[in-house]
Parts: sequence; structure tokens; C-alpha cells
Amino acid sequence: MPTDRDVMMAQMVSGAGFIAALDQSGGSTPGALKAYGYADGDWSGDEAMYDLIHQMRVRIVTAPSFSGKKVLGAILFERTMDGEADGLSLPAALWKRGVVPFLKIDKGLEDEADGVQMMKPMPGLDALLARAKGLGVFGTKERSVVKAASRTGIAAIVKQQFEVGEQVNAAGLMPILEPEISLKAPDRAAAEAIMTEEIAKELDKLSGDRRVMLKLTIPVEPDTYAALIGHHRVARVVALSGGYSRDEACRELAKDHGMIASFSRALLEELRHDQDDAAFDKVLGTAIDAIYTASVTKVVAEA
Repeated sequence: MPTDRDVMMAQMVSGAGFIAALDQSGGSTPGALKAYGYADGDWSGDEAMYDLIHQMRVRIVTAPSFSGKKVLGAILFERTMDGEADGLSLPAALWKRGVVPFLKIDKGLEDEADGVQMMKPMPGLDALLARAKGLGVFGTKERSVVKAASRTGIAAIVKQQFEVGEQVNAAGLMPILEPEISLKAPDRAAAEAIMTEEIAKELDKLSGDRRVMLKLTIPVEPDTYAALIGHHRVARVVALSGGYSRDEACRELAKDHGMIASFSRALLEELRHDQDDAAFDKVLGTAIDAIYTASVTKVVAEA
């Protein structure tokens, strides 16, 4: 009899759909709340801010349109993972809807050096991973950022991502490695080529039954990541929206075969806290449909 984890793995490897990124953390939460229609004076202090963002996330994951039919997984912030929806823990509530739960584990970024921003140290990571697994979380996500096509910088970022990924794998969870390349990088195509090479090197070092997922910037040249998508150590390659509008992100993603979305801002951009439940779900459903289509229906890029 397959376990929940077996079912989750099958869904993430071959399911039709995308991953919702609901993992805004301390630095990005104020911006997310403003985009949701709140003003600066609508909350006072971090606790009130986190309460509002939690209410937004619960409203999203309990909306009728948010289900495993099109949303394969959802990435949560730690405080969200520890919350509840429908009388269940957030991970359990998601899985009840057929949506695989993931957890953002990085603690933010170091200052830029050698064209990249590495991840800050993650004290207590083993304990967090054990707690997440106990709550039914399937995998994790950690983000670092590339600002320029520096081979040494990109190699260092990829190495750090795989080191954390090994720690996650050892804890029995699936790591999503996210070495984002900024859309503002002046030499983005060159950075993407270096990134592909460096990731392939690290993939070839994996042993046993180790697998990872990759969350990458939609490339300048469609299908740049084809070799990574086809690699036997890669469970899935997903795309971040990276500042694109939803229409732009979907248009670009549709050119990349085998790559599915893991969007945040592009998913949430038209949701507002003062919408009634019917309007909220209609707007969310429209976004879900568009991102789902870009993830599963591909086009041939124009020459």
C-alpha cells in the first residue's frame, strides 16, 4: 500500500499542474500585504503583520479553486506551517485538498559578493526539518540569488545549495534548490549557461537514491534547462516568476518544455483583502487557470 509520501512523490514528479509559493517571510511580508490592499498603518508590529499574512494564506488555501487538481504543491513560511486551517495544521489541510506541502527554510541572503548573494547560516536546521516532517511536510525550499555571470560566484552558490539539499535529503525530505538568477542581471543568458553546467556537475556527484527539485529563473533562451529537466537525479524543474507580471511569466514559461511554475507574486497579484469570497475565489481561479495552462500546455518559441 503506497504511503502518503509515495503519493506525494508521484504527484510532484509527474503530476499536471504547478506549485504555489506562499512563503513570503519577514522582509517581503509588508510588500505582500500592500499588494493585497492593506496600507502601512493597517497593522502595528510584527505579530499583527504576521496575523494578517496568515489570514491571507488561509483564505487562499481554503478557497474552492485551490486544490490538487491544478495546484500540485504549496511552499509555506515556517510560521504558516505552524498555523491551522479548517481545524487542521496547515500541512494537513493542504494535503486534504491534494496539495503537497513544502517549507521555506532559508534565513535570507548575505550581502552581495562575487556577483552573488549566498544564503545566511541556518542554525537549528535539523530540528526544523524533523518538526516539518512530523507535520507532514514533503519537502523544503531555499533561495539564493545570482546578480552577474561570475563562474566562481555561481559555483559557490550551487555548491551551497547542494550542501543544504543533502542535509534535507538526509532528513527524509525533498529539497527544492533555488539559485535564482536576477532578471536584472546584465548578462543573464551567460549566467544561465554557467548555472546549468555547475548544477549538472553537482547532480553527477549525488549517490544512492538522492534526488532534488530545482527552482530556476525562466531562461532567456527557451529550453536552456532541458538537460537538467531530463537528468535522472532531478524530480522536477519549476520556475520562479522573478518580478514578471503573471501575463509575462506565463507567456515565457509556456516556451519551456518540461518546466512548471512555482509563482508567488504572479499568482497573488490581483487578490485583495476586501473582495468578498465569491470575487476572491473567481480572481484566484483565473490566476490558477492561467498558470496551470502555461505549465502544462507548451508552445514553440518564435525564432
